[in-house]
Amino acid sequence: MSQLAQRCNAINLAEGFPAPPHLKNAAVSAIISDSSQYRHLQGVCDLLAKIVKQMHGLDIDPLKDVAICCGQSEAFAAAIFATLDPGDEVILFDPSYETYEGCVVMTGGIHVPLDPPQWTLDSSKLPRSFTEKTKAIVLNSRNFLAITDEVYEHITYDNLKHISLASFPGMQERTIITSSLPKSFSVTGWRVGWAIAPAFLASAIRNIDGRVTDYAPAPFQEAALTALRSPPEYFESLRRDYQSKRDYIIKLLGGVGFKIEFIPQDSFFLFAELPDNCPLSDVEFVKKLILEAGVVAVPGQGFFHTNLSSNEVSNLNYQKRYVRFAFC
Repeated sequence: MSQLAQRCNAINLAEGFPAPPHLKNAAVSAIISDSSQYRHLQGVCDLLAKIVKQMHGLDIDPLKDVAICCGQSEAFAAAIFATLDPGDEVILFDPSYETYEGCVVMTGGIHVPLDPPQWTLDSSKLPRSFTEKTKAIVLNSRNFLAITDEVYEHITYDNLKHISLASFPGMQERTIITSSLPKSFSVTGWRVGWAIAPAFLASAIRNIDGRVTDYAPAPFQEAALTALRSPPEYFESLRRDYQSKRDYIIKLLGGVGFKIEFIPQDSFFLFAELPDNCPLSDVEFVKKLILEAGVVAVPGQGFFHTNLSSNEVSNLNYQKRYVRFAFC
């Protein structure tokens, strides 16, 4: 799809927009200052500890409880590889971010389907998914390790505030928080992310990171110092801007027939159902959209998984009826 979009010079509603100028300047300055070698920048961990304390009231040791990785995706993968043994199972909700699947498939993922169009959880499905092999869940459960993705913690709407799972009673010692710089600062290509966990888990994650990628890019760690010092006004402005764009794209797509039944409360993506009178699949529609309208979106079926148990889902046709649009 990306190659087709480039050939057609299409408008990209699949990805984000450029970084703030002050952050680009910080990266350029770091490069000019020869911040070009393998490096762990402890200052990033120190700032993260302060932010987590301010936002969630959690006390973490920046020397022991934080692992800097090459983006949230690597932090998530390192968390999976560091904590699971052969034969362990991971519970993953469906639909979900597509890179999770590649990590858990090597361990034996159990997918729990959410019910469209509101993507709610049937309370009877989750307990049936646990087995004696279950070791982790990508969200929350008692007596199991929870791995969270909190990259949109600063991008919430309608006066809602992000609450970290680790801040609930008894959860800090069994939660691995993964997050990153890119989503809040439009720098998805910079690959600076982190995992925050109890010291023994963070140590294992750093061990995996050191054998896979070694360090996040040094100049972008330097730029992260500037980003993480951003005042509250920056994030308030970000939320207002994105909420305005969210409301606009919902009205726009709804006006041409898309079914918008789930209003995103965070992130900058909209999962829209194709119009009832559209006979195309999501992939066919996106190709046609690129060729005839010069606009890029993402087929929704990449966020679903085909190995769902037949007794859990009787009709999977909806998996080919959704398209994701970005409004960042």
